[in-house]
Amino acid sequence: MSLRREGPVTERLLTLLQNHPGADPALAGPLEQPIAAHSPMTRRQAVAIFESVIQSRLQDLLSREMKDKGLSYYTIGSSGHEANAIFGDRLRTTDTAFLHYRSGAFMAARLRKGKGETPFFDAMLSFCASAEDPISGGRHKVLGSPTTHVPPQTSTIASHLPKAVGFAMAMQRMERLGLPTAGNVPYDSVVYCSFGDASMNHATAQAGFHAAGAASLHNQPCPILFACEDNGIGISTRTPDTYVAKMMMQRAGIHYFACDSQDYPGVWATVEQAIAWVREHRRPAFVHTKTVRLMGHAGSDVEANYMTLEAIERNEARDPVLGFADLLLRTGALTREQILALYHDTDRRLRAAAAEASARKKLTTVEAIVQPLQLPKASELRVQVADEATRNRVFGGKLPEQDTRPRHLAFRIPQALTDLFAAYPNTLLFGEDVAKKGGVYHATTGLHDTFGTGRVFNTILDETTILGLAQGMAQAGCLPFPEIQYLAYIHNALDQIRGEAASLQFFSSGKNHRDLPVHTPAFQNPMVVRIAGLAYQKGFGGHFHNDNSVGALLDIPGLILGIPARADDAVLMLRTMTAAAHQFGKVCLFLEPIALYMQKDLHAANDGLWQFGYPEPHELMGLGEGRVYDATDDDQLTIVTFGNGLWMSLRVQKRLRERGIKARVFDLRWLMPLPMEQIKQHVKATGRCLVVDECRNMHGGPSPMILTQLCQDPELAGCVLRRVAAVDSYVPLAAAANLVLVQEPDIENAALALCEQPVR
Repeated sequence: MSLRREGPVTERLLTLLQNHPGADPALAGPLEQPIAAHSPMTRRQAVAIFESVIQSRLQDLLSREMKDKGLSYYTIGSSGHEANAIFGDRLRTTDTAFLHYRSGAFMAARLRKGKGETPFFDAMLSFCASAEDPISGGRHKVLGSPTTHVPPQTSTIASHLPKAVGFAMAMQRMERLGLPTAGNVPYDSVVYCSFGDASMNHATAQAGFHAAGAASLHNQPCPILFACEDNGIGISTRTPDTYVAKMMMQRAGIHYFACDSQDYPGVWATVEQAIAWVREHRRPAFVHTKTVRLMGHAGSDVEANYMTLEAIERNEARDPVLGFADLLLRTGALTREQILALYHDTDRRLRAAAAEASARKKLTTVEAIVQPLQLPKASELRVQVADEATRNRVFGGKLPEQDTRPRHLAFRIPQALTDLFAAYPNTLLFGEDVAKKGGVYHATTGLHDTFGTGRVFNTILDETTILGLAQGMAQAGCLPFPEIQYLAYIHNALDQIRGEAASLQFFSSGKNHRDLPVHTPAFQNPMVVRIAGLAYQKGFGGHFHNDNSVGALLDIPGLILGIPARADDAVLMLRTMTAAAHQFGKVCLFLEPIALYMQKDLHAANDGLWQFGYPEPHELMGLGEGRVYDATDDDQLTIVTFGNGLWMSLRVQKRLRERGIKARVFDLRWLMPLPMEQIKQHVKATGRCLVVDECRNMHGGPSPMILTQLCQDPELAGCVLRRVAAVDSYVPLAAAANLVLVQEPDIENAALALCEQPVR
């Protein structure tokens, strides 16, 4: 038997087209007449769908041929799934589509309704990883289109479902707020989200279904159309035949439809019913389409390793395109000559596009690759400030900068958020218990009363849902401020940041897109994610609520991560992040040290030295700008730290000076981007550096990166470098936590030992 099945699949289709007897007079009729009694699909509409189907099938075959020649790099195709072209045709181009990777026919049909696209050429540019690919610029093979509202997806495990739900939930919320959607998507739009049967097993997919169902049961509009293309197998693992139906037929809050791609007119009828139902009821629906996977999972997948030849050939005999072509020929919608001409002309045009695309330029420099990940310069950022009347109204007549009393961190954060929400009408704040309760640590107190449920609301208790909603709402035109209740909780849903949110600009550079300036990202999901975290809580803890690791976050390209240790810095950093998100579409993480929320004192009880005023409304902090404390020309040591480490290091600094040792303390404030040039200047000035990293010793925090950079700088070759970090352990409960966390004596002893060493 042939291990490669492109030949048998193609031969079966061409044999049908070449040898078909032609129209049955009893079934013939005009092009405007329905092609089957059970469907409103006309013959003319069927012909248009077939054009997209053939384009998709031939793209699959050509991509494998190009891969064999070293010209293409992607062979996961849509063969067997081409009925999704009907969704592409029946949905409006303003119905935002979050797509499964087997949606080639959907895109072909969708782009036929677009403006200015060159579908054949654009597809080949993507296959060839050309820098001129209008979506990713050669960074990945993705399906997408800014002009027809198809955000690119790189997911293979349905991690796009929660953000599709977020987009659906955003539209009516924005309508009630009187705000335009991104791209002027009409408020009555439907969101389309497709995936395979195997992907439904992933927890992220279930989170998407659950979030949509919960919205429906809460009577919140959520016009999303889930489309499961059930081919019965996930790479080599079978899906039970009744699995999808039994899981979804009685799913709370989601209306179920079913069809089979062996019957294209039936799919058409079902799709029209489902779209109309969602558009009218503004509630979720699920379309379960039975289909078949042809030619394996991808070009490298040899089905014979896990399927018998008989099973493979049974699948190929069920190729839905065979039945659809037969229907077109039997009803006279196309003659044998016309259908063969369409096949060969499409093949010729695709090959011509491929020849041209393969010769177009590739990504050849690091600068070009990482361009979409670049962070804005400080001079480019501007924070919006509401007019005085609005500010007086939201602050109850007394502006925070007029209050001369210094305040602690948890007091200033809701004030900063209030100012930003007054200035940016598209801001939304949501998460667990953030509304009337004001958050577990009261950091959102008063916001619900001031701005209402439309903008400040609780979500279900699931971090994947929270971060997924944030992405979808951001892509719809909102500026989300989702809250993650504890740092450890973000690990439950980290892929929503790493794999989805932070990667979107990278995979949708927008370079050379016809309607966008060069280097403008085609898609963005700006957000400011607030996370309560780090350790040192008193009287509370355990590893989930006292988490001292940010290492997983530091590995995410293009992310902005800031940690304020004091109240005024928190205000400024929130403004800077908001500006970066609003102006440049950046994903920002604002990590709030729980132990410092209510801290008022620094050196002694009731000294009030850890309370600060409210910065002037237009003031910003430079992105990646640290702060030095008490630097003098004869300092012997630079202590570099952040978060709780800053508070402890300043206390140690005072004790060191009482012993005649002068040390300056440098607060990083930003962990991404790190203020490395500032660090180097201070280390060079003192010749010694102690990095105080409250995170775990092995890759838990930023200290390994900092020390690596310092060690590699020839100008700092004579400097003495050390660090203190927490033990590689989860944080235990109660006083035992102090045994594994960095303590002030650890800092002081390390500083004393370091100062005894001569600088070369």
